[in-house]
Amino acid sequence: MTAVLERPGMIEAKPARRGRFSISTLVPYLQATPLALILGAFLLLPILMIAVVSFWDYDFAAMYPDVLTTNYTDTLGSWVTWQTYLNTLKYAAIVWALTLFIGFWVAYFLAFHIRTTAMQMVLFLVCTVPFLTSNIIRMISWIPVLGRNGLVNSTLVEIGLIPKPIEWLLYSDFAVVLAMVHLYTLFMVTPIFNTLMRIDKSLIEAARDAGASGWQVLWNVIIPLAKPGMAIGTIFVVTLVMADFSTVQVMSGGQSASVALMMKNQMSLLQYPAAAANAVVLLVLVLLMVAGILRIVDIRKEL
Repeated sequence: MTAVLERPGMIEAKPARRGRFSISTLVPYLQATPLALILGAFLLLPILMIAVVSFWDYDFAAMYPDVLTTNYTDTLGSWVTWQTYLNTLKYAAIVWALTLFIGFWVAYFLAFHIRTTAMQMVLFLVCTVPFLTSNIIRMISWIPVLGRNGLVNSTLVEIGLIPKPIEWLLYSDFAVVLAMVHLYTLFMVTPIFNTLMRIDKSLIEAARDAGASGWQVLWNVIIPLAKPGMAIGTIFVVTLVMADFSTVQVMSGGQSASVALMMKNQMSLLQYPAAAANAVVLLVLVLLMVAGILRIVDIRKEL
């Protein structure tokens, strides 16, 4: 069946539309199916299982399928738990600020002060050298440096700057923050460096031709254009810090706590439903933080 389309001076026959599906409309769905299955099996299903277990009952020996809110009331109704969450947010805020400051200036130096692309890549690979070893090795390497008889204290005592070793360098919040900054700064450098490399150099030249100083160019041109990279680095660093328990446990000497460490201790005591409830609360908190970042900065251009 055809439909006749009449126009001044001509008559054209046009096939009528039929309400049938074509194979081409299914191609995008078929292409996305493998990724959807992988994400469903290895991401959504485990999260759903954790959410279900968080409502179960338990004792010292076993878990019992049930629908209880006791785990959430115990978690949200305890001042110790709130202090642990606040302590975790404190670590996240301090580490984020330090990694953002260090990461931005490292990325800025690589992007605008190194002229050749080859040297930029070489120096960037130098930044990644520590990642050739595990996080645990890089973390505990600070112990002989910050310890009471470590490299820093021994040097300061020998040159006469301090009369006795500084006790708070190790097994303190300072040690935890220092180790986390060491571990996670590269996660801030990489997205910011990628964003800075995409900035059109003609914009900077135009700002300088208009009489802008170096700081004005940095504040009004470079930083606004680098916000997507900063946002991506923020998401990486904050999520990693919120989920880190080994650094807090080792570098604080057991004197500080975090939500991840609390969950680890609960699982070691076979309190899996309570740990699952904390995991759900932590996941919601992190998702809210990520949603807030995405509301402020549009990172789609970097993806």
